[in-house]
Amino acid sequence: MKRLMYVLLFVLLTGVSYAQQAKYVFYFIGDGMGVNQVNGTEMYLAEQEGRIGVKPLLFTTFPVGTVATTFSATNSVTDSSAAGTALATGAKTYNGAIGMDDDKNVLQTVAEKAKKSGKKVGVTTSVSVDHATPAAFYAHQPNRSMYYEIALDLPKAGFDFYAGGGFLKPSTTADKKEAPSIFPIIEEAGYTIARGLDEYKTKAADAKKMILIQKEGAVPSCLPYAIDREEGDLTLPEITESAISFLTKGNNKGFFLMVEGGKIDWACHGNDPATVFEEVIDLDNAVKVAYEFYKKHPKETLIVVTADHETGGLGLGIGKYELHLKSLLNQKQSQDLLSKAITDLRKEKSGKASWDEVKALLADKMGFWKELPLTWEQEKMLRDEYETSFVKNKIVFEESLYAKTEPLAAAAKKVMSQIAMVGWTSSSHTAGYVPVFAIGAGSGLFVGKMDNTEIPKRIAKAAGYK
Repeated sequence: MKRLMYVLLFVLLTGVSYAQQAKYVFYFIGDGMGVNQVNGTEMYLAEQEGRIGVKPLLFTTFPVGTVATTFSATNSVTDSSAAGTALATGAKTYNGAIGMDDDKNVLQTVAEKAKKSGKKVGVTTSVSVDHATPAAFYAHQPNRSMYYEIALDLPKAGFDFYAGGGFLKPSTTADKKEAPSIFPIIEEAGYTIARGLDEYKTKAADAKKMILIQKEGAVPSCLPYAIDREEGDLTLPEITESAISFLTKGNNKGFFLMVEGGKIDWACHGNDPATVFEEVIDLDNAVKVAYEFYKKHPKETLIVVTADHETGGLGLGIGKYELHLKSLLNQKQSQDLLSKAITDLRKEKSGKASWDEVKALLADKMGFWKELPLTWEQEKMLRDEYETSFVKNKIVFEESLYAKTEPLAAAAKKVMSQIAMVGWTSSSHTAGYVPVFAIGAGSGLFVGKMDNTEIPKRIAKAAGYK
């Protein structure tokens, strides 16, 4: 009788353990999304409703919320490749490494563990498929700039679904030599390539493995910013939905899906607050897609949301005890498109645009003067830049990691940050904490402050990967 009780207890405990295992794993990474990017977005949403406080994003309502440290093996300030590798493999490495340790040995990723455990695997992003963060989950290269070599690693990993803007160097090696296009190589490995959502819907049913990128002719480096989106543009929520449908078709043994909101980082590099907050909202919309799936499979699904590092040193408040985030609603497009509009005006007027014409453009695109009164100092900043770049024709573009910006657009962005009372300490990464949120099977493992290397280890434990 006593032995029988032990057997029953073992069976019961085994059953409980199995029931709590995550069959479906969603791993969301907001590139550059520090604590203030999240908090600022929630206050931005609250101010839109005419109140002070926060309007929670969905992922901040998850029952588990904490912070993680992000330093790399070589510096307190990490880059995306070292941070991506930490989030993918649970190991620190040098800035620049993709899926390799300090000695350039290959590290196994949590996605590879999921695949070996019989799960289907998806790696998706709003930037290029061969960019640092997604690459860290499937590739193993000594340098993140080896885009062609990273792309060649994609079919070697054998994952089931990839998605993003496109590929940065589809036929050029790291040493700038012409090479066979990666697209036929990937197709010969059994992948179906869909360019755009309509093509994906046509091809998905018969495809064994899939790569979803933007339509032919689109810029391959990334999807458009949410603030700039036009009808028919591929979106991160659509990618997430497509990934779920593809990874659950046929023999459904569960899946692991990484989704990166890559352009939060790009907007932070550009110190463009309105664009940053809209990108965080867009990531949350992708999380909402996963959450709808979670509601159907609450005992088998784990959702983890985090970031690789903070970008920009975003400060919420400058000088006065005030924020005016609602003013950012008057910005109609990203700094990148404002820069293009100014360049177009310069060409249209053969470099002779008047101050009134420039003012009209800024009023239309940023709400200056019409909805947003400017101080004398702010107008002087814009007028001085106009005199330098339009009248004297001394045009010095501001350069950040992912953009070259018209000097007048750069000045307009600074004025907008001043009006909103948002500060920036950097146009690069910082060493600030990043948030970690979790819900579902195994989410209790994510309680307490941790290092970023702990996150994939705890995911693997929650999902029972070998």
